[in-house]
Parts: sequence; structure tokens; C-alpha cells
Amino acid sequence: MFFNLDPPTLISRIFVLLTAFAVHEFAHAWSADRFGDLTPRQNGRLTLNPMAHLDVMGSLMLVFAGFGWAKPVPVNPYALSRRSSAALMWVSLAGPASNLLMALIAAIPFQLGLVSAFGAFTNPGQLLPSLDKLLFEFISINLLLFLFNLIPLAPLDGEKILYYLLPISGQRFMDSIRPYGPMILLLIVFSGWLLPFNILSEILRPPLNAMMALLVG
Repeated sequence: MFFNLDPPTLISRIFVLLTAFAVHEFAHAWSADRFGDLTPRQNGRLTLNPMAHLDVMGSLMLVFAGFGWAKPVPVNPYALSRRSSAALMWVSLAGPASNLLMALIAAIPFQLGLVSAFGAFTNPGQLLPSLDKLLFEFISINLLLFLFNLIPLAPLDGEKILYYLLPISGQRFMDSIRPYGPMILLLIVFSGWLLPFNILSEILRPPLNAMMALLVG
């Protein structure tokens, strides 16, 4: 999540922006549509066209800081199929799951020895990213999106996933803190401005590093 403006990194992040973010939001929309909620379709979100999903500020943050967001897909929980009490949970899980799946697929060349993590940081001064660099950025950002969206705070997907898994007492607690979720999340994301360390980075770095080591070596 550090600023790095060299051309290969910028091009790699733009590629991630146009692919990973679109797939993440499309996964939400497709899942909701399958469960009977036509809201995403009616709002033009049942598409892989990135222009339908991108948020201006979130896109700029992703390109220049390596961390960003897209426009949330509107979902009507009351329109989801009543045949599945877990419908909202599955719709919420679809987005992060798509990021994990994309990271796993992109890691195949690393696992086969066709590219290497070392190659992602060599050849300085070139304008276009090497395949090593492109895949490394693609995997790391997808894993970051996967982990970030699993944080159990509204409006993130993790809040809806955890809510379904908790007993009634836990759900009542989640109901009570939901209105404060966005504020708490903002404080966590920008905690580095107030504290000598960034809480979000401390939370995400260990699992991110472990997963990157497992996938790319």
C-alpha cells in the first residue's frame, strides 16, 4: 500500500483495476440475480464491463496507492429467494471468493516455474511490466481485496458473512454496532495518520505475506 509510480507498477495496477474489480462486483451481481434479486440487473451491474463498477476515488487509490475499492452492487435482501436463509451470505461471499479464485489461477505460472517472484523486481527502468511483475501485482492485490473484504465490519462483505454464522446473541451485537461500522472502518484504514503504525496493515500483512509466500514463493 505504498506509493510507487514507476510505469510497470502503474500499468499492472490499471490491469488489475479493469479486471479484478469488475469480476468481484460481477460475482456479487450474478449471485444476487441467481437468488432472484433483479436489483443488480436493473442497475446495470450484471456485467463484466469495468466502467459499470468503477468508483473514481477508489480507482485512483488503487492505481497510485495499491489499495482501492469499486462501487458496491445494490442488493435487496428482501428480494432474495426465501428458500435459502443463507442467500445474503452467499451473495456477500461471492465477491471475496472471486478474488481468491483469481489469485489462485494467476499463481499457476509461479507454481510451474514459468515465472518467479524474483523476476517481478528485476529489469528496472523498463516501461512495460514483465509477465512476472503483472502476475505478482495481480495476485497480491486480489489477495489484499480478499482479506480486506472479510473484515467483519459494515459495509464490508465479512460483516454479512459473520452475521449469518453467529448465534442470535451475536447477531444482536452486530446489529447494535452496524451503524458505526463505516466510521470504525475509516479509523482503521487511516489509523496511520493518528498512530505510529497502521492498524489495517498490522491486521492484513501477516496473512497476506503467508498467502503470497505459499502462492508465489
